[in-house]
Amino acid sequence: MYITHVDIHIKPEFLDAFRAATIDNASNSIKEAGIARFDFIQQNDDPTRFMLVEVYRTRADADLHKQTAHYARWRDAVTDMMAEPRTRIEYTNILPDDQGWD
Repeated sequence: MYITHVDIHIKPEFLDAFRAATIDNASNSIKEAGIARFDFIQQNDDPTRFMLVEVYRTRADADLHKQTAHYARWRDAVTDMMAEPRTRIEYTNILPDDQGWD
């Protein structure tokens, strides 16, 4: 499994628009065969900070995700909403093992 946590900080005036665009992206992303999870979460003590928790079956699946129409639509819509560039950290799962993901 290939896991990415994407940290996103947006400008406060874009909260609703960012949430709507990201819900659209996440809802379509989870339908991709190569994605085991695609979680969209918001920080409790700072509502302008979000995280995407993306779990791909392979690194190639992550690359394929970036070629989808819904990802391009999201990327183009949210770029100017960000207070700073988004960052990501890559992980490899330990438990559950690869067969433990539905």
